Amino acid sequence: MAAPQTLPQLFFNAIDRFGADHPALRYKSGGAWRAITCGELSRRVRDVALGLREFGISAGDRVAILSMNRPEWAIADLACLTIGAADVPIYPTLTKSQTAYILRDSQARAVFVEDRIQHNKVSESRGQLPELEHAINLSTDPLPDALSLESVAQRGAAAEHRHGEYRNKALAIQPDELATLIYTSGTTGEPKGVMLSHGNLTSNVTAGLQRLSLGDGDSCLSFLPLSHSFERTAGYYTMLHAGATINYAEGFHTVLADLKEVQPTVVVSVPRIYEKVFAGALERALAGGALKRRIFFWARRIGDRWANQVLAKRPVSFGLAFKRLIADRMVLSKLRAVVGGRIRYFISGGAPLSPDIARFFFAAGLPVLEGYGLTETSPIVSVNPYEAPRLGTVGPPVDGVEVKIADDGEILVRGPNIMHGYFNKPDATRAAVTEDGWFHTGDIGGLDAAGYLTITDRKKDIVITAGGKNIAPQPIENRVKVSAFVHNAVLIADRRKFPLMLVVPDAESMKGWAKERNLTHEDPRQLLRSPDVVAKIEREVMGNLRDLANYQMPKKIILLERDFSIERGELTPSLKVKRRVVEEHYRDLIDAAYRE
Repeated sequence: MAAPQTLPQLFFNAIDRFGADHPALRYKSGGAWRAITCGELSRRVRDVALGLREFGISAGDRVAILSMNRPEWAIADLACLTIGAADVPIYPTLTKSQTAYILRDSQARAVFVEDRIQHNKVSESRGQLPELEHAINLSTDPLPDALSLESVAQRGAAAEHRHGEYRNKALAIQPDELATLIYTSGTTGEPKGVMLSHGNLTSNVTAGLQRLSLGDGDSCLSFLPLSHSFERTAGYYTMLHAGATINYAEGFHTVLADLKEVQPTVVVSVPRIYEKVFAGALERALAGGALKRRIFFWARRIGDRWANQVLAKRPVSFGLAFKRLIADRMVLSKLRAVVGGRIRYFISGGAPLSPDIARFFFAAGLPVLEGYGLTETSPIVSVNPYEAPRLGTVGPPVDGVEVKIADDGEILVRGPNIMHGYFNKPDATRAAVTEDGWFHTGDIGGLDAAGYLTITDRKKDIVITAGGKNIAPQPIENRVKVSAFVHNAVLIADRRKFPLMLVVPDAESMKGWAKERNLTHEDPRQLLRSPDVVAKIEREVMGNLRDLANYQMPKKIILLERDFSIERGELTPSLKVKRRVVEEHYRDLIDAAYRE
């Protein structure tokens, strides 16, 4: 079968290949997991697509989707794509003004809204949105001034006899036509609408599947925002094309519980989930008494030794293999149980993953295939192969994608996955993509002799100390976050005499540790001021950084009482830290620490 060139081709091919009864999507309702088969999905997509046509939406129009992950997100998306409309996914965590900016800039004619909260963002900004004609409610709760998804579908079903050419028209859409506008998170400046075509996205799905083993016996858990290109391509279109069943998590806070219930075989995630699972295992070991702690750290050492041998393709001695078997039964197998017990591999992207955490997962029989990409690259640039992963790298470029390193260390990418530009921003497009098609990623990295790509940091995040030393903060922060006592960390050093680190302690780990030592405080903030607690965190941080160069080593640690948040503008919707915002919010504390 020829590879699909457009997303409607991908969708209809999947429906035809896997049959009407194959479970395409699953969601939880009333305490039970329910399936939407390929046949039902096809019918619902057709009805909504024809309903959109009846309400005046046509090829070339933009339609926004303002919702968390749910089956209706996919139905709305596929309905738009099959009539030639381009959809505009919007993070539901964005503020009213941010949402209005994207709706206005994209000139969206309609918007799908998940609930009353999202609808209010739209309705309160309606006067600023002259192009917007319809709001369509994805939930079953009635909303004023919004069409229900069911009413749109009913209108489409009733008009089916007038649209007999629906499938043929969908399949006639061309690869270079616009499929979606995905707005960048805007870590600096206003968000830009990334124009991705059908050909951009389908080429990326095809290239990704040539690197990964996926089939109709697989299932995944979808919890990263579908508004983000990583989940949309890797966790949605790729799964649909391969026939893997997509299970929608109830929410980000239920991921661990959902993993146990769904028992997926493949999971697409960002490092924060792996860090959380690892920290949980470490916390349980630390809270379990001296013997349990010794067993855990012994098992981890054995697992590391075994993993290093296997990854280097060196023979594993009988003695090491036997010890690893014991370590697996006593410790490592519990990690597999936490994530459902059937995982074949994880896919990690969005931010660098600590090699120590990746090694721990690999030793437990849970390979984490780290990859790399950006919204502008649809997004996959590279990913580690299952047969030969290299920890600390993001793998070789996928087929059809070229990577080279500029003189200043910046990663440049060229291929069929490169965006068509930024919507209505020709100057920004010219600055990002050269005339011969090379996209400037803004990341610093290198290629090894085998073609595996390594990411150092964001170019704009590289800091230069007052002494002229260059420091890449992310690898240092990732080392610190391996500790069960550290929830988050940000290195500060730009134009400063020396580095210091802002640390958000892990509240539960600290409470357990303090309780063992009778360090009780009614107010958690008082606990963070305890000299014993401060010393403990400093030991954890410095212990993980002991082999850094002196100029890279933080000379001071500042403990923060609360984690960074999207609402305060410190995190992007994809959970990347906005370094400059964090530094501004804590400027008084930082300046005081340097004065001391």
